[in-house]
Amino acid sequence: MHTLGHTRSTNQRDHLLHTPDTFIRTVLPGMVNAAAIVHISPVAGAAFTQYTAELHLGGSISTTAAQRFLYVIEGSADLATATSFQSLTPGSYAYLPAAAEHTLTATASTRLAVIEKTYQPLPNTAAPSLLIGHEDDITATPLMGDPDLEVRGLLPDQPAFDFAVNTMTYQPGAALSMVEVHVMEHGLLMLQGGGIYRLSDAWYPVTAGDFIWMAPYCPQWFGALGKQPAKYLIYKDWNRHPLG
Repeated sequence: MHTLGHTRSTNQRDHLLHTPDTFIRTVLPGMVNAAAIVHISPVAGAAFTQYTAELHLGGSISTTAAQRFLYVIEGSADLATATSFQSLTPGSYAYLPAAAEHTLTATASTRLAVIEKTYQPLPNTAAPSLLIGHEDDITATPLMGDPDLEVRGLLPDQPAFDFAVNTMTYQPGAALSMVEVHVMEHGLLMLQGGGIYRLSDAWYPVTAGDFIWMAPYCPQWFGALGKQPAKYLIYKDWNRHPLG
């Protein structure tokens, strides 16, 4: 049935909810046999770009000028760089420094979360180097002592990195202990389950496949609903002074 213009997607001054019924695919430079769903970018007010890359078997993405973070949602792919070759599976991730030569080639139909950001150098600190890992190898820590809310930090907590990427897993009924208001901005991709997100003064039901952008100082809160854990991948800018 025609939905007559109805959607959960909304674009507000300090947040964006992007739901699958509104996704439009495009081909970005460096893509072969692949497409991107661009969720957020600087033209919408963000300081980074995040998209979901969909690769057919044999499809590929290659080097970009910005630093890049990849997280495999489903499928499998081979990542070749100037110094390494690694097969990636769901839960695998990679950090690629700005302009680092690389090609990622799908060995099955594959979906990736891709985050790109212009690197902000830090005086007297070397830029980070290539990093490849798997989420299962990261020890989960409870958020603020809550064992029903687990955080896995996928990038090292080191000053060289100017952003962080974590996964957060909520057991059914778990929720953030406070409404957060802070200087960092977020890109958030729901990976499984669902719940209710408060963004500014609005409340939204969210589920796997949804993307959320939160601007700096956007009031934010999440509570998990349903019978399975809720999990999301979340980006934030980090380790840099607000004046730049």
